[in-house]
Amino acid sequence: MTSRRHLGPSLRILVTALTLTVLAGCSGGSGEPQADSSALLTAARASLDGTSSVHFSLTSTNVPTDGTRLVSGQGVVARPNAFQGELGVLLNGSKVSIDLVSADGTVYAQLPFSTGFQVVDPATFGLSDPANLIDSSTGITRMFGELTAVTDKGQHRVGDDVVTELDGSLPGALVKDLLTSADPAQPVQARLYITTTGRQLRRAVLTGPFFAKDQDSTFDILLDKYGAPVTITAPKTS
Repeated sequence: MTSRRHLGPSLRILVTALTLTVLAGCSGGSGEPQADSSALLTAARASLDGTSSVHFSLTSTNVPTDGTRLVSGQGVVARPNAFQGELGVLLNGSKVSIDLVSADGTVYAQLPFSTGFQVVDPATFGLSDPANLIDSSTGITRMFGELTAVTDKGQHRVGDDVVTELDGSLPGALVKDLLTSADPAQPVQARLYITTTGRQLRRAVLTGPFFAKDQDSTFDILLDKYGAPVTITAPKTS
């Protein structure tokens, strides 16, 4: 007759604790413990503030077709204040590509059908100086400190990265400084995706009245290649 062995109370408690520990470690799928929202935002800000450069790409949806609108872009931003890339701008219903360089506080653009760069005011294209994108005082790191009503939406994937999604609300005035806004009094809904490894902001999706007070549009920003070597110099002007 086969005898049955029973676990004592202390051993049962130990087995239960070990099981819960293993399950907790596996739940995120990243091999790293979960961080609370505040700590995660602080770490992501430190990562962005500490990088020498970052590559970004920008897309948008639900953009009005009248006027001059920034609708897309991609490029690299480097400290202390440099940018090089290409922007997609909507000019009265037609999208054009503009090569843009910002160096030492001056913005240069090669406009459609032109053969060289010229000094421009970036406000002409509906944006501020893109070199300020990762400025510690005026750039997108301000989002981490001003995001309110934060909700942790769990983990997802952005490309090859496992990320934690934090949803919240941003002041419209802040987003106007970073991108644009037709009504800075209205808050902007934000979804921030922060990598579980390295705590880098990988993606930010912002929805608000960027171009018209009565119409919400969306900007989708991807950030990668933190700290990649880059050299940006002012181009010759024509």
